Amino acid sequence: MESVVSIQQGIGAAVRSEYLVRYLDNLALLERLHRLLLDLIKDEFERLGINDVNPVQALLLFNIGENEVTAGELKSRGYYQGSNVSYNLKKLVDQGYMHHQRCPVDRRAVRVRLTKKGGIIREQVAALFARHAEELQAEGIVDYARLDTVARSLRQIERFWGDRIRYIY
Repeated sequence: MESVVSIQQGIGAAVRSEYLVRYLDNLALLERLHRLLLDLIKDEFERLGINDVNPVQALLLFNIGENEVTAGELKSRGYYQGSNVSYNLKKLVDQGYMHHQRCPVDRRAVRVRLTKKGGIIREQVAALFARHAEELQAEGIVDYARLDTVARSLRQIERFWGDRIRYIY
């Protein structure tokens, strides 16, 4: 009887190990995809002759869109792209891509929104993404149902990670 239990435990460990390997593969893939996304934006901007905005800043402009937000809201909404958001916002304001204004209620907070110049960058990124979506669909690389499944899975992981962060404090 003990040998059956130890075999079952060994099988359970192997399954857990395979799951861990798949999980780690997915984490590495997410990281690579993010880097590739930044490279795609960089290549597009080089092709268009846009050299005063980096890919992280372009994604910030894209994600802000028509909204008026604070740096804290950018981070909480998930628009924070792994670099210093305050630095990037300051650069975008200095270069005329964003307006900024102190919040009348909380003078420490600064609200930002896109200028017309920032809107043009946002439109360039949106056009790039639309073109990629059309190509993915036309070439049958990933159909809608699979994209939807991936999105649901990523949202579940996002909630799981978010819950783990909240329970730390």
